[in-house]
Amino acid sequence: MLKSILITGANAGLGKESAKQLAQKDGVEKIYLGCRNLEKAELAKRELERETGKFIFEILLIDVSDLNSVREAVATLPEPVEGLVMNAGGTGGKRFHDKTKDGVTQIFAVNLLGHVALTEELLKAKKLTKTALYAGSEAARGVKEMGMKRPDLKTSSVDEFASICNGVFFGKTNDATVPYGPIKYMAALWMSSIARQYPDIRFITMSPGATTGTEGFNTLSPVKQYVMKGMMKVMLCLGKVHKLEVGAERYVDGLFNKSYKSGGFYASQSGLTGPIGDQATIFADLNNETFQDNANEAIHRFIK
Repeated sequence: MLKSILITGANAGLGKESAKQLAQKDGVEKIYLGCRNLEKAELAKRELERETGKFIFEILLIDVSDLNSVREAVATLPEPVEGLVMNAGGTGGKRFHDKTKDGVTQIFAVNLLGHVALTEELLKAKKLTKTALYAGSEAARGVKEMGMKRPDLKTSSVDEFASICNGVFFGKTNDATVPYGPIKYMAALWMSSIARQYPDIRFITMSPGATTGTEGFNTLSPVKQYVMKGMMKVMLCLGKVHKLEVGAERYVDGLFNKSYKSGGFYASQSGLTGPIGDQATIFADLNNETFQDNANEAIHRFIK
């Protein structure tokens, strides 16, 4: 049972839907909606209250791409939470490869750096007590259906992982899907590393799968948005992807189902939908503790 849960990126898409589903779970007493925009957060809160009949939602302003915002959010959180859903992410905007003041790319900041800082600030403040779930992706092991290749690392050294953080690894690319998979791969490794550091907390990487109705493609160029969203509609008709509700159900299951082992990365066994499995059985590198700790160390080069 989790009484209180914080969800990042909670005003729309998977974040909002998971908040809706969690509100229906027995024992859930408080859900913090982590959002960048107050107006959108307030609208989401009103809609969730109307749809669920529950008045258990609170807003926490947070921009996970900004470490100062993350630290301020943790400081203003009025009480510890038992669960954390690291849902915010996406393709990092039209200038996804631009560097933040912390020295990482925008796409890395919004998907991973901010969530690392958030988790560790919560732990330091004793404001996370039971379970942390990170929104993984099948892209971490490659997705043939979407033209995404498996991350091709030569050494998996700290320096090589750091080159993913700052974008050097990818050279000059205008395609945000190129860095997306390796970043999600690093995230799964980091979650495994931190799980070994905090054995009393469950750390689960859970992919929502290929899900329609999200805002994940909204920061792509209009042409790429059209192509990707059109592809998703076709794949939904073919049973290759699933609806928003199914993706959010994976989050909820990951939070509450203790058969998922801490430090594990769970996603579709094949393709982008269908039965969930441990991804380390597909991509054995995920179990390499040296790689896990190297990814963790590389990330911390950019957290001041």
